[in-house]
Amino acid sequence: MFTPKNTPRGRGTAINPHNRFAPTLSESCDDGWEQEVPPTRATEVRRETAKTVISRNKSPDVGFDRSVNPYRGCEHGCIYCFARPSHAYWDLSPGIDFETRLIAKTNLAECLEQELSRPGYVPQPIALGVNTDAYQPLEREQRLTRQALEILLRFKHPVHIITKGSLVLRDLDLLVPLAEQRLVSVSVSLTTLDDELKRIMEPRAASPAARLRVLRTLHEAGVPVSVMCAP
Repeated sequence: MFTPKNTPRGRGTAINPHNRFAPTLSESCDDGWEQEVPPTRATEVRRETAKTVISRNKSPDVGFDRSVNPYRGCEHGCIYCFARPSHAYWDLSPGIDFETRLIAKTNLAECLEQELSRPGYVPQPIALGVNTDAYQPLEREQRLTRQALEILLRFKHPVHIITKGSLVLRDLDLLVPLAEQRLVSVSVSLTTLDDELKRIMEPRAASPAARLRVLRTLHEAGVPVSVMCAP
């Protein structure tokens, strides 16, 4: 099976293409001295104070009109991710920066509560984790997704979660009461059952077996769950 050459261990790409919005451009050239790619690259986290956290869209091609993304970038490092180009807006590369230089919206809970409390706000299902996976490894320590679910449960607000992460099971104590009120559904993206192919395409996402366990556990707990047989 083909493995991308010189890809750092546990990452989806070895390249860091130019940020198309940057005012300057630098290009490397081969001076005859071969450089080795580091065996891995540490994840950096930048903390952001967001002004708003509910993003809205009017696209007829998606099944929701609002979403919440607790993070910018995604440590899962899926090589095909459509969200990679958005990292350029933060003066970062859609390449390996997207999966190693992450941004956490640390005031997400405060902003979400304020936005849901505004006069005239009309609830519609919020898609949680679209441009990022809400249950990527960073969530284990940041707990921003859990904070969002706590608020959504308190407000009795509908939510749909899309994830490749097994960490979603940590929040069963919130998902079950949401499900009892018919306020939540979960979609688990399952692109392959081949561990080696998954390692190449989605290096830090949960294993196929772990995602199957997530499906079974959520179903047995009474949480509506479906499979996305696509990235």
